[in-house]
Amino acid sequence: MYGLWKPRVLGAWRVPAAGPVILAVNHSHNIDGPMLMGTAPRPVHFLIKKEAFTGPLGPFLEGIGQLKVDRESADRAAITEALGVLEGGGVLGIFPEGTRGEGDFASLRSGLAYFAVRSGAPIVPVAVLGSAERRSRLVPGLPPLRSRVDVVFGDAFEAGSGRRTRKALDEATVRIQQRLGAHLADAKRLTGR
Repeated sequence: MYGLWKPRVLGAWRVPAAGPVILAVNHSHNIDGPMLMGTAPRPVHFLIKKEAFTGPLGPFLEGIGQLKVDRESADRAAITEALGVLEGGGVLGIFPEGTRGEGDFASLRSGLAYFAVRSGAPIVPVAVLGSAERRSRLVPGLPPLRSRVDVVFGDAFEAGSGRRTRKALDEATVRIQQRLGAHLADAKRLTGR
């Protein structure tokens, strides 16, 4: 990442140095996940759509510890693997909107709340800014080479614990969405984006 673009990483010290943690990342461009993997202070295991695990990319993603998920159903194997990462004290990366979009945390799915409530792991909001602002002339699907991309880590917070009923998860999702939205607004003010 540092060879192709100019990442500016802010607040990485906010990621707990040890123990389970969930990084909740906005997602507006394909490089957001790799950018976070390349700049985070700890190794990150992302839940990545199974369609990305094709050709030579599949063994590479598995080799660096990424988790394959079927987004069409409740993928119990992926859920078990993700909980295993957290139980082992690792870092789980989640795009809480479920797919690439505006990157504004406007429509969260309940998966983030489920993992946070079930594991008790704190959530660290992460804003990746600048990845979708402009397109490269050389490779239109990427930001211009050597352009600045900001990765801003927020303060860790707890989603709550206890019951995993639909109502409790929906309430936790609303609380999480408020915190993520506030972090994104703060990150934009801090970076001037």
